[in-house]
Amino acid sequence: MLVLDMDDTLLNDDHIISDENRAMLIKAQEKGVHVILASGRPTPAMIEYAKDLGLMDSYMISFNGAVITNLKTNEVIFEQTLTQEQIHTLYDYSKAKNTHIITYLDGKVISETRSEYIDVEINITGLEHEVVPNFKERVQSAAIKCILLEEPDYLKTVEDDLKATMPHLSVCMSKPFFLEAAQTGIDKGASVKFLAEKLNILQEEVIAVGNAGNDLSMIEYAGLGVWVDNVDAHLRDKGNFIVASNNNHGVAEVIQRFILA
Repeated sequence: MLVLDMDDTLLNDDHIISDENRAMLIKAQEKGVHVILASGRPTPAMIEYAKDLGLMDSYMISFNGAVITNLKTNEVIFEQTLTQEQIHTLYDYSKAKNTHIITYLDGKVISETRSEYIDVEINITGLEHEVVPNFKERVQSAAIKCILLEEPDYLKTVEDDLKATMPHLSVCMSKPFFLEAAQTGIDKGASVKFLAEKLNILQEEVIAVGNAGNDLSMIEYAGLGVWVDNVDAHLRDKGNFIVASNNNHGVAEVIQRFILA
């Protein structure tokens, strides 16, 4: 099983799958390899890429591991949400820390504020942005996850504090300005393990490729954990190999070196 992060890993900086990566992914599938997209993105923001790669008979991990979808049947086989109370607590924390906060409801990105960092998420996902006068009044149900957004250096300090303040949540950075919070035990690694066991694939038969903090759990779980060269600096020594960057077809290199060789 080959598990791929999307943004800044499989996709180049223009959010495109290169011809080189696409060609190698086809060859990997022809060898019987299960190719799994595993992203922090919402499910709808991943589907077109799965179609492009011919993965609609496969499975997909979205929302940083909080949702696993059987693409062939369009069935959600795993889902874990934050409670309304947890989301409201995260909102209060965000206000106290002077960060922006978003969540996802009804296929939309929900926030009380606008910012250049929220605009990045809107651009990546293509989802509608609903700016509301009162976040808590709008969020009256469970939701998959929240993201706190702010300038990277400051947000890194918030990450450490949030982990200490709410140790029961899964907290990780997916971009330098995205601090993600999900239900306890939810991460890409746990969902990759769940899916590998469902498909009777051994841990040592799993290759995972990523670039950021939210990929670390699956990099550590996989039999072979690979970073692309644009990996966050503090993570470089936490995988087995480093390949070319997302702009230089690193995923194709992984397939060439470790699957087709």
